[in-house]
Amino acid sequence: MAKRDYYDTLGIQKSASATEIKKAYRKMAVKYHPDKNPDDKSAEDKFKEAAEAYEILSDPDKKARFDQFGHQAFEGGGGRGSGHMNMDDIFSQFGDIFGGGGGFGGFGGGQRQRVMKGSNLRIRVKLTLEEIANGVEKKVKVKRKTQAKGVTYKTCSTCNGQGQVTRITNTILGRMQTASPCNACGGTGQSIDKRPSNSDAQGFVTEEETVSIKIPAGVVDGMQLKVTGKGNAAPGNGISGDLLVAITEETHPTLQREGDNLHYDLYVSVPEAILGDSIEIDTVTGKVRLKIEAGVQSGKILRLRGKGIPNINGYSRGDLLVHINVWTPKTLSKEQKTFFEKMKSDEHFSPKPESSDKSFFEKVKDMFS
Repeated sequence: MAKRDYYDTLGIQKSASATEIKKAYRKMAVKYHPDKNPDDKSAEDKFKEAAEAYEILSDPDKKARFDQFGHQAFEGGGGRGSGHMNMDDIFSQFGDIFGGGGGFGGFGGGQRQRVMKGSNLRIRVKLTLEEIANGVEKKVKVKRKTQAKGVTYKTCSTCNGQGQVTRITNTILGRMQTASPCNACGGTGQSIDKRPSNSDAQGFVTEEETVSIKIPAGVVDGMQLKVTGKGNAAPGNGISGDLLVAITEETHPTLQREGDNLHYDLYVSVPEAILGDSIEIDTVTGKVRLKIEAGVQSGKILRLRGKGIPNINGYSRGDLLVHINVWTPKTLSKEQKTFFEKMKSDEHFSPKPESSDKSFFEKVKDMFS
């Protein structure tokens, strides 16, 4: 089932301001809050969907990536999806939206136990232009912290497993109650009981794991993908962090990328330009044979439609623009020089540009129009 557009989820326009985004999310969160809709799976799904939309649209960087690439900007072996957000992550947003705490308006979210999340890991993956054009699955080795075998946990004695401590203070307005994460257990409600000698103070060991990363076609240099749950582990019953994958595009020996289009410089000899020829060239999808018409002019651009890079959103595919360059030899034999001396006065060798032969500046203008 296709994911809904984040703007449609919150019922706002793409031009909505940060204040409007926050207001729309607050309205959705109040309406579909689990404490207000107990045992309503549909309301819970909408609650998570709204939280996911707000997480992306409230972050200027993530919002810009979504506006440009859509949902695929956050995919690649485990993107954030509706139903995959941890409820603790969602309630942690309320500090910004509702002024602190996990609950609001009398709802019981403030009593929810905090679930810890492990730290994220970051790697860089180099891709060839062919891999970018066709999509690829990469297997990488990652060293990540995992819970050691045999480690056990017990209920935190400071917070009695609640993950938070409550303090009551007397003020001029009366008794005020506040709750904050437990410092002893970090809000997990658990502390280490026993741990193996080869583990660290948190009960972790470092292990190397091979992680498979599905990279969609059309990614761009600098884009970051996320593999959920392949970062470092968290203490107790926490959830693992994520593996963040930064894309690096390798330089291609003959092709240059411009968005979804590719450019190729094809050099032809003077005889090939005069007589025409059939030349085989490399593309990102294999070799193609290109027909060079007799009398082709240097600077002519041949467009091979659909031979470029697929759009990251899957809407279209770019083109391959082949730039014709007539190669003029710098040295000639005596016989060749004599031949071309005679051709100087031959009308067939006199420049006669036609209206269809655009100037260099016109061609550049067409490329960027």
